[in-house]
Amino acid sequence: MTHATGATGGATSTTPSTTPNTTDATTTPDATTTPDATTTPDAADEAAAARFHALLKAFEGQPAATAGQGKDPVNEPMIRHWCEAMGDADPAYTGPDAIAPPTMLQAWTMGGLSGHSDRSGSYDELFALLDGAGCTSVVATDCEQEYLRPLRPGDAITFDAVIESVSPRKTTKLGTGHFVTTRMDVRANGELAGTHRFRILKYVPAARRAAQPSPSRKKPGPAQRPRPVINRDNQGFWDGVRDHKLLIQRCTACATLRFPWLPGCNACASPDWDTVEACGAGTVFSYVVMHHPPFPAFDPPYAVALVELAEGVRMVSNITGVPYDKVRIGLPVRLEFLRVDEDLELPVFRGSGA
Repeated sequence: MTHATGATGGATSTTPSTTPNTTDATTTPDATTTPDATTTPDAADEAAAARFHALLKAFEGQPAATAGQGKDPVNEPMIRHWCEAMGDADPAYTGPDAIAPPTMLQAWTMGGLSGHSDRSGSYDELFALLDGAGCTSVVATDCEQEYLRPLRPGDAITFDAVIESVSPRKTTKLGTGHFVTTRMDVRANGELAGTHRFRILKYVPAARRAAQPSPSRKKPGPAQRPRPVINRDNQGFWDGVRDHKLLIQRCTACATLRFPWLPGCNACASPDWDTVEACGAGTVFSYVVMHHPPFPAFDPPYAVALVELAEGVRMVSNITGVPYDKVRIGLPVRLEFLRVDEDLELPVFRGSGA
């Protein structure tokens, strides 16, 4: 063995080492080599998402429905029902020269409970692909309409629809999925009358984290009903509820009754009013059964109804005393006051079947 002594007196070995040669990990990748960024889990997930989106985009431009026909021609009874439900008294929608409200555009294309037989195979394939990827939940997000000519009673409605776009993967509070937009061209007697764009989100529901009790916090009490917003315009109504009275505003200029409470008359614009007490009788004018989404302090399913009071005005309230699946339009109901908690009492309506 030979040693050479440097200027500092340190010894440096010049003897060939018997230790096996090693190679810098940056030049010889092996199982312990740090993966390149393109192979990280996040990058691999993004690449898979891009490949899946490419499959979805292949459906853009393909038909969603072809040669669809409206179940009925444009007709006066449906126009009247729509206007009554919407509270729209525009004279343009009545009389010999009546037109249909433009916002009814989609209504003339709906298939009802029996549906339509004109939906394309491409549309079903797209949804099957999304379902297979776990995007089994769906929510409508928005629609856009363009009106090109008025619809009149007697017009025969036909339509075609196309899959206009499928978005890249998006993450929302509901979950992660893809927005699908379809465009429907609606024709009256063969002439283009308007377009209807409809957008939905097909998504994988976001995982709900189980609430972990914190030892440093008190256990939360039962959820409370939302509190009403009370202001100077409706203070009188809630004062009446406190006294177990359902008060309806009455214009002192034209005697029109109105509900909900407003600062002025919607018939003559007078700001002057007094009140009349409702007798408490009414009927269910319309209703929905709430299943989803769940709200704290409410136990679904439950019925929410638009009740027409004997005095002629309508109000939204809960129906009590009958099962939710027994609520029907025309069901007689009677006013009662429900003590929700020590701070809140609400007017509700008990069904006659109770």
